[in-house]
Amino acid sequence: MSRLISSALSLRRDPRILKLPPYISLACILGGIAWLFLLPLSDYSRRTYISENALLPGQVHTYFGGSDQHVLRAYKHEVNSVRDKSNYEINDKLEGILKSVGLKVGRQNYTYESAGDVYTGENIYAILQAPRGDATEAIVLIAAWKTVDDKFNQNGLPLALTLARYFKRWSLWSKDIILVIPPDSRTGTQAWVDAYHDSHDSSRVNSLPLKSGALQGAIAIDYPQEHRFESIHIIYDGINGQLPNLDLINSVVNIAGGQMGMGTAIQEMWSHSDKYRDRLLTMLRGMLNQGLGHASGPHSSFIPYHVDAVTLQPFGEGWHDEMGMGRLVEGTFRSLNNLLEHLHQSFFFYLLMHKERFVSIGTYLPSAMILAASFTITAISLWVKSGHQDQPSAPASTTAKSENDGTTSQEVLETAKGTSTPSPSVPAVERDLFLPLGLVAVCQFLGVVPLYIFNHMPANMLAGVYTAFALTNCALPFFISSLLTSTYNPTVQQYQLVKSFSLLLLGMFLSALATLNFSLAFLVGVMASPLSFMRPWPNHAAVRWACAAILQLASPTAALYFVSSYFNISIGEVLKEAAFGWDVWGMYTPVIIWGVWWPAWLMGSVIVLGQPTAKSKSL
Repeated sequence: MSRLISSALSLRRDPRILKLPPYISLACILGGIAWLFLLPLSDYSRRTYISENALLPGQVHTYFGGSDQHVLRAYKHEVNSVRDKSNYEINDKLEGILKSVGLKVGRQNYTYESAGDVYTGENIYAILQAPRGDATEAIVLIAAWKTVDDKFNQNGLPLALTLARYFKRWSLWSKDIILVIPPDSRTGTQAWVDAYHDSHDSSRVNSLPLKSGALQGAIAIDYPQEHRFESIHIIYDGINGQLPNLDLINSVVNIAGGQMGMGTAIQEMWSHSDKYRDRLLTMLRGMLNQGLGHASGPHSSFIPYHVDAVTLQPFGEGWHDEMGMGRLVEGTFRSLNNLLEHLHQSFFFYLLMHKERFVSIGTYLPSAMILAASFTITAISLWVKSGHQDQPSAPASTTAKSENDGTTSQEVLETAKGTSTPSPSVPAVERDLFLPLGLVAVCQFLGVVPLYIFNHMPANMLAGVYTAFALTNCALPFFISSLLTSTYNPTVQQYQLVKSFSLLLLGMFLSALATLNFSLAFLVGVMASPLSFMRPWPNHAAVRWACAAILQLASPTAALYFVSSYFNISIGEVLKEAAFGWDVWGMYTPVIIWGVWWPAWLMGSVIVLGQPTAKSKSL
């Protein structure tokens, strides 16, 4: 045992151990990515199931239909008559319809400002008081005037009005039902749900005149098409990558497929073979949407308040009509009405790769954690290396000693076989921390500059500001590197400490972020992975410029361009959407990009262009 401890201590003092961390870091990066690509396999994913037995999805008979179809046609005619009217004239019409049904009606004005644009409107909502309830719980039905794609919700809104009238006739409800009709799918629901939970800015959003109990769930209808449909697209991504309880999605899938004979799809995978390729593509699409952190529908605003919500969007051409869609909503509401407590038994952190297959957080989280660990491992190794002076290699010293002593190499080897000589300890040197700490701190705070600029510039200037910032972003590392070389003349040790502190912060931030928004942490970790292998190349100009070019391609500004190309929208629209998310939805993706990723990228670029000296101070 003592020999084992002695061997371990000698290994700890062996300078060759410091050569392993880069390979370990690379293994972590490749392992994290490989882990993610294993998830779509059947051995690593599970079939979905209902955890909350009280839901009983598809166990009740739905009665919506028959004469309700005539009511739907009448409401459709009423809605179309005010299609081109102003928001307030439309709400006057809707208020009369809702009051005629016997519902309590409230209205709410709001105004948001973002990127120089003003978003104003008025929400109208109605409350159906539960005959068997005491106004302590409620379910929300949302039918925005404009859909997710900014189209007129010509079937969704009449269907919601018909359902409200239909629900009023039933005495089985134990929870209040709230019908919310916002003017759009982006701002209206956010203003309403903020005011419902008293977390709104009273200078921009009015308080609600009527309220009910705690919200247990929400269903949004996004139904702009006139023809019959084939399947239902379930939109479930929330703001900042938050997700509804998996039981809600499973209930909708169960009711649609088992009771209504409808197909269901997720992540715009209109046809899904349930093979590896489609599973992987579905999972990656979900990760991209969750990583961006934007609202994918009117339901997204509810999820940050722990209100499980989804948007139902018919697609395709089939034999299902508005009545089938209404029965699906009725069945889902009947299941939510059965709940005795908030949905909590199923998963809130998951990746769906098929409507009936998922992976939970315990299975996918290690991939992001391993990625974050790669930065931490490199940071720790650089810290250790910065405190030791480089020594000549062992074979060279052994050869020199044998030559001076007049012994042959064969004699040295024979002696080494007989005796075990401990490795010489590496001389320690004093660490100069002032410059590395100051430089990393300044670069971290510099992230406030692009964060402020892109969130406060008018929309018509964002594209030009992006171009100017991208050019500045290319020149800034050269400027900082030249300034450091001419003013402070940093040593190799100081560059090691700069990289160590920068990667340590990056690894810490990403590991914490992975538990909140796995997708964003993983995407940033993959894009930032080259930073672990960047170091100064003072005597190799070609390598230095090649590394600088690689970092430019892996920069946040390049990532913004890739996102705009993927979604086929202009860079100005991407930045406008990001500013809107920051101002209205509370989206923190810009903070991660400019406050976490960009400073680490800037430090990596400065290190690559560095011209270090070899001086160090021995202890």
